[in-house]
Amino acid sequence: MVPEARLEDSGSGLAPASDGWFVVNVRDAQWLTAENSEKKPPGSDCRFESREISFPQLGIKLRVLKPGQPNGLFHSENQQEAFLVLSGECTLLVAGEERLLQPWDFFHSPPGTEHIFVGAGDRPCVILMAGARSEDEQLHYPVSDLAARYRASVEEETTDFEQVYMRFEPSRQERPSYWNQLPWA
Repeated sequence: MVPEARLEDSGSGLAPASDGWFVVNVRDAQWLTAENSEKKPPGSDCRFESREISFPQLGIKLRVLKPGQPNGLFHSENQQEAFLVLSGECTLLVAGEERLLQPWDFFHSPPGTEHIFVGAGDRPCVILMAGARSEDEQLHYPVSDLAARYRASVEEETTDFEQVYMRFEPSRQERPSYWNQLPWA
């Protein structure tokens, strides 16, 4: 039998401290935020994992974006990903197009699909993000004029994740200042 994982407070909510199954409510889970940094694409994450315990096959998190905030830099991966907007609105930049997404819009991203999200509307956007994990993960960051308009493009094409994100400050273990505007508050 698989044991129940032990959950511990990380300082910003509960995170697994041992292997096993667990149940945690989003309001009680660990959050990471980079809300006030000019160096990092801002936003907040509920990752359900911890530094000690990660999910080896499937990455899943909630990402919260304020209007105008990209969730990272325009990129593609060699693994499929799936995204579901739970609340608020965001603009999906995909294959040179802009698409406004609203609650319950689903985006399937096959391997090689260039994309990024940018918060839209007048309140935070919550996106459920899931992606396959493999040891041969490959990322590609192309230069994109469209993404650059949203501060979400690299200046020089690369496949080096570390090079792209080394200039950004790491997220902090804390909940976002707009916590009371989120659906579970």
